[in-house]
Amino acid sequence: MLNGIPQPAFYIFKCQQSAPPGMPKPSCVSQNSPESQELFQHLSQSLMQKGIIATVQPIQTSCLNRCQQGPVMLVEPGHTMYVELTKEKVDKIIDEHIIGGNVVDEYVIAEEAWGEAIAPADMAR
Repeated sequence: MLNGIPQPAFYIFKCQQSAPPGMPKPSCVSQNSPESQELFQHLSQSLMQKGIIATVQPIQTSCLNRCQQGPVMLVEPGHTMYVELTKEKVDKIIDEHIIGGNVVDEYVIAEEAWGEAIAPADMAR
């Protein structure tokens, strides 16, 4: 353990992609939605307030390729994609999934929009 810092039990990848104003493409951080702009900071602050930031690593990412369902974040381990996020939903995910150990099914991306991962070995030429 390096300098007393444990390996994170969870990584939370929060999409911070923002389409330029006027672009038709949806984005996880929208100029028209102040809440979407505050979600990552809310996530980090909630983890700090609950005292679990040392073992849960929030990470800002660019596009996670599920723009239509944004704002989105991916929780690892587990490949759990949460969609259409709000601060309220983020709080419930932290309490029930990250701390409680139970995936919040009602906020998880629809099966047909996510599906099973395909092994690289099955696609390699």
